Amino acid sequence: MGVDYYKILQVDRNATEDELKKAYRKLAMKWHPDKNPNNKKEAEAKFKQISEAYEVLSDPQKRAVYDQYGEEGLKGQVPPPDAGGPGGPGGASYFSTANGPTTFRFNPRNADDIFAEFFGFSSPFGGMGGGMGGMGGMGGGGGGMRGSRFSSGIFGGGDDVFASFGEGGGGSMNHGAPRKAAPIENKLPCSLEELYKGTTKKMKISREIADISGKTIQVEEILTIDIKPGWKKGTKITFPEKGNEQPNVIPADLVFIIDEKPHSVFTRDGNDLIVTQKITLAEALTGYTVHLTTLDGRILTIPINNVIHPNYEEVVPKEGMPIQKDPTKRGNLRIKFNIKFPTRLNAEQKAGIKKLLGP
Repeated sequence: MGVDYYKILQVDRNATEDELKKAYRKLAMKWHPDKNPNNKKEAEAKFKQISEAYEVLSDPQKRAVYDQYGEEGLKGQVPPPDAGGPGGPGGASYFSTANGPTTFRFNPRNADDIFAEFFGFSSPFGGMGGGMGGMGGMGGGGGGMRGSRFSSGIFGGGDDVFASFGEGGGGSMNHGAPRKAAPIENKLPCSLEELYKGTTKKMKISREIADISGKTIQVEEILTIDIKPGWKKGTKITFPEKGNEQPNVIPADLVFIIDEKPHSVFTRDGNDLIVTQKITLAEALTGYTVHLTTLDGRILTIPINNVIHPNYEEVVPKEGMPIQKDPTKRGNLRIKFNIKFPTRLNAEQKAGIKKLLGP
């Protein structure tokens, strides 16, 4: 009797091309060996059957032979209709022997090749919404993203085709609904000056999209990111669906995450700016004047007449970072001190200090 390919794909004998594709998509995703690590042997067998059934029924020539002669006809035991000599479609061949007529023989293709051709990937784990390629410079301190595909190298983590297609979450894959690829995240380094004043960065990206005919083409786009005053490390800027377009997958969102570059003078603590001044013990005891250039280029002169002890902190109101929700307001500038003590004192110096500081 042979194998019933229609039963394997769970379709009737009048199934259309779209119905065959839908059936193969569902079953291939369900039974792919990488999806079934605890039941791999059975999955491999079913995956091979599903692929062979789809290869036969999706090809009009092979389907005609199968419908008339069954599996035996496909695999060389009976001649095909109108067989006219050597040569045939991919996966089939016609050949003659001295003892019989021209015969049709079907040679099943590799199941992984069929899967890769159907879904558009060289492997089940290839680039499904993955990361983006290398970064290059553009105006405004921005960067460019290049690469024929969003590789996972910079944006972190390899991508699993099943994580994108998945059959969980209500089984939307089983109903043919596309699943959205995981977001592509990348850090966007910014200086404290940029986060203080605000700036604009332009990012050049390359991504794959499908044209009207369904053919994949590579396009370049420039994304503009307006950095607002007061933005903090961890702030996210999202560009919806700017990942690669792939069959049955909603493109990934492209997400930039603000990161703060180290500064030579200031460190940030929330909305406050902290600076540490190195002073001598004499300056700590007798008074010190702080001279600072702010992040927006102003010169601050701050006299300190108090005795500066090791834990002393001078707070200058409203000279910190802009507050994100209201950039007209600012945090504080906090000045800390690193006091350099002398390594030794002679007898005369000790006597003098005792006289000055004694009771």
